[in-house]
Amino acid sequence: MDYKDTLQMPKTDFEMRGNLAKKEPGILETWEKNDHYHAILSRHEGQPSYILHDGPPYANGNLHAGTAMNRSIKDFIIRTHAMSGYYTPFFPGWDTHGLPIENAIQKLGVDRKAMPASEFRKKCEEYAHEQIAQQMATEKRLGQIADYEHPYITLKKEFEARQIKCFEKMALDGLIFQGLKPIYWSPYNETAVADSEIVYKDVKDATIYLAFPVADGKGILDENDSIVIWTTTPWTIPGNQAVSLHPDLEYAEVQTEKGKLVFLASMVDRLLAKFELENQGVLRTFRGKELENITYHHVVLDKECPIILGTHVTDEDGTGCVHTAAGHGLDDYYVCQTYGIDPICTVDEKGLMNEEAGKECEGMLL
Repeated sequence: MDYKDTLQMPKTDFEMRGNLAKKEPGILETWEKNDHYHAILSRHEGQPSYILHDGPPYANGNLHAGTAMNRSIKDFIIRTHAMSGYYTPFFPGWDTHGLPIENAIQKLGVDRKAMPASEFRKKCEEYAHEQIAQQMATEKRLGQIADYEHPYITLKKEFEARQIKCFEKMALDGLIFQGLKPIYWSPYNETAVADSEIVYKDVKDATIYLAFPVADGKGILDENDSIVIWTTTPWTIPGNQAVSLHPDLEYAEVQTEKGKLVFLASMVDRLLAKFELENQGVLRTFRGKELENITYHHVVLDKECPIILGTHVTDEDGTGCVHTAAGHGLDDYYVCQTYGIDPICTVDEKGLMNEEAGKECEGMLL
């Protein structure tokens, strides 16, 4: 008996093999010829709308796995709602501003510093349009449908005009103000860098302990005392504007052969061993809040700076006395804002110390 004759299989026109590599271009061509996107929309005209706003990818190269998955998921969601009867217009977008495009064309050999800024921007624009065309073609090959004839592209003048109009309304509503705050900056590109563009690497770098001599001890400390800080970024010392203590942590005044040092009481033995100093006695202890507004001498610039309080200070490492530079970090910036201390910037756009860092440091490369 031939057992295959006992199988009740349906008779269909389906081929045994998918042959997608051959069939896919024909399917996509049919979709485009029949205007599949608008055909779907026309079936649901007048029905409730489902609008999915596209958070656009950068136009700095072809789609990578993340952006391909992102757009594919959006396509699944839109088609699902279309099948449920919703009117589902979708306008794909591309982000054409910012550092990723500048970095991409510099990797191709374009020397930003060898041409006027206007010419460099023109090259960025041309490159962005090339990448949009490439990404769009790839998305179509992935079977995604959208209004590719009317994408939104951030460099288009009409898009920028709408941004300005939105900014105008925000300004008139009192939502815009001008201020100063620390931001990430690329000395190589001489431009601001978004948080999402920062890539951290493990590096071994110099750290220092530094003693700030007390200037005005407010009757609590005297001029023979020094506030000891620890920092992993010694190059920010010229930008020092305060030392932050935790209001509720306990600090000790310790006598040593190098004078009287002030730091966390819980760290006395550990720090003196590190400094190779003899503990000649803990003279007094204080809560951080008792030392608020005492001033000390800046070690680079000829000025006095205050001791301030901040709950971001911990007793896990360092000295519990935190070197605070409002122009070099958000924690520092926010705690200084509560004391009316405006940030200063001691570094120029090329990564060199500027005049704010003092004559001895001006011109130094970080």
